[in-house]
Amino acid sequence: MNISINPSKKASFGAAHLAFIGRSLRLSLRDVEALIMALLLPILLMLLFTYVFGGALDASGNYVNYVVPGIILLCAGFGSAGTAVSVAQDMTNGIIDRFRTMPVSSSGVITGHIIVSLARNLLATLVVIGVAFIVGFRPTANVLEWIGALAIILLFILALTWLYAAIGLVAGSTSAANGYGFILLFLPYLSSAFVPTETMPDGLQWIANHQPITPVIETIRGLLTGTPIGNQVWWAIGWCVLIILISLVWSIRAFQRKAGRR
Repeated sequence: MNISINPSKKASFGAAHLAFIGRSLRLSLRDVEALIMALLLPILLMLLFTYVFGGALDASGNYVNYVVPGIILLCAGFGSAGTAVSVAQDMTNGIIDRFRTMPVSSSGVITGHIIVSLARNLLATLVVIGVAFIVGFRPTANVLEWIGALAIILLFILALTWLYAAIGLVAGSTSAANGYGFILLFLPYLSSAFVPTETMPDGLQWIANHQPITPVIETIRGLLTGTPIGNQVWWAIGWCVLIILISLVWSIRAFQRKAGRR
């Protein structure tokens, strides 16, 4: 694994981070199975809910329009979960020690993982949306609404990726990082992703209405299919920004604590 930086002088901030982004991109392209699974699993779930459960949940045949926003966020979750494992692997296999001997900021390795994960998840999201059109998804959004929906999706993916990076930093092993990340994948099932929250028991309904996933889903659903949004967009943005800030501070402190011991 080569980081193309001249050891005789300090690398610039931009050059170092570009090198780490290139490293993460190469590692991602080599892990073809993980990339395929990040794409395949959300698509299979969309087909399952559309063709197996869709008729029972919505006899009108329009369930695909309801479920697609939730599947998009599931796709983001599956794709971002790999970030925790990648970061944990770097923090436990000794590569950070090697980077610390070079004239670069070793924290750039985290930035590389996040940028590549963001790009990979956006690609997966576009594929999922394309498949949704094939199975009958018919949004009513205009150009500005599509831009707004994609902006919310991008913000959510960024928030989730930073959160998984923080999890990877504090996990003691790649197995632990994978386990912690897997727990977060249950959140969409406790939201309005697959059924309206008012159909849930009172306790679950309260949880579904007051967790970060639901306002993000309702905002995307409203922008793409014309359902009422209300103040959900502000809750969606607020939750995402809060998660990014908390994860950023958590990541910085965790990296300094762990890398500083080396």
